[in-house]
Amino acid sequence: MATKRIQLAQRHKAAGFTQEGLAEYLGVERSTVGRWENGETEPQAWLRPKLARALKISREELQAALAEVTVLQTPQSERMTYALQNPASADLMVVAYLHERLRQLDESYDKASSTGLLGPAGQVHGQVKFLRENATNPRVRRALYEVEADSATLMGQLVWDVSQRRDHQAPLAYFQEAVEAARHVRDPSIEAYATLRMSYVALYGEKNPTRGVTLAQQAAEVAKLASPSLTGLSLLHVAEGYAMTDSFNDCEDALKKAEAQFDRVHPDDVAAPYYTVNEYNRLAGSCYLFLDLPERAEPILRMTTRALASKKKSQAIALGNLTLALIRQRKLDEAAAAMHRTIDAVELTRGGGGLNLAFAAGRELRPWRSEPWAQEINDRLLALMAAS
Repeated sequence: MATKRIQLAQRHKAAGFTQEGLAEYLGVERSTVGRWENGETEPQAWLRPKLARALKISREELQAALAEVTVLQTPQSERMTYALQNPASADLMVVAYLHERLRQLDESYDKASSTGLLGPAGQVHGQVKFLRENATNPRVRRALYEVEADSATLMGQLVWDVSQRRDHQAPLAYFQEAVEAARHVRDPSIEAYATLRMSYVALYGEKNPTRGVTLAQQAAEVAKLASPSLTGLSLLHVAEGYAMTDSFNDCEDALKKAEAQFDRVHPDDVAAPYYTVNEYNRLAGSCYLFLDLPERAEPILRMTTRALASKKKSQAIALGNLTLALIRQRKLDEAAAAMHRTIDAVELTRGGGGLNLAFAAGRELRPWRSEPWAQEINDRLLALMAAS
């Protein structure tokens, strides 16, 4: 899925630079500037002041330009256009086209902003539902239900992200739609994952750990039919729900059960590439933080932030939790450095989880708000709030 930082490209042209000229001014390769503008990478922190001066913009304006990653629309095939005009004609080739577009959007989730992905994902989801409702061929209808289950799940994730985890009803409606579509095709993996996503809303949005635990347990039961790795991930969120209620023994028990599931992962487990030891460590670190054991959380979270370098939204959450663990141990220099890394990751993705943790860490820094380093962090948080 092609992406573009359109505002960044416009800024360098307005400043009178070609990509080559800007690269020469900054002392980097032209391909480096190209990757920045394509949303593949971002400038290192030490280069940003010089880049802002070159573009004749403020640091805040540069941050906004870097945060705005747009997913470029791909042209529809003629077959797809015809099917939308004549929905009864939809065939498995049309379904394959929609499935591929959805796969590309899903792969972009960890590097592009949810705001930029929402429009294209909504278009695909609407097309899938329209064709499924009008399909006359049973095989095509079944295949469209499969794609709808995935597209509804992605829409729930994106809507919740874009609302900064404030809108609970719309995401839950999408996740319930995904569950129902998955049941139509008897796909326990998708049903379990959509149910698990509902538990996220309960845990992190509604702040209702009891409901979150119940939903995560339901997801684990369904996932047992299909995927040890997805079962393990569900049990990790059971553990986190128990940690939120300070139930140490129940939390530890759920962590052990999750670890046992990950030990059972086999090559035929289709979910295995997505739920690895990194997810176990990220959630275990979060559990110990909720249990007021920051000294146990810190080393786990440090290791996890390095391992999640390619998954920016998950990394932002791990960095936010690492920042909190450091603040609570009064390791303020390290906390400030981790906080800047958290904000860098959130500026890139606008993920709701990382954003909320950044603001939570900012609140815990209030006792030091008169310190210059804390004021700098507060300025960045205010800019982040304004951009959101």
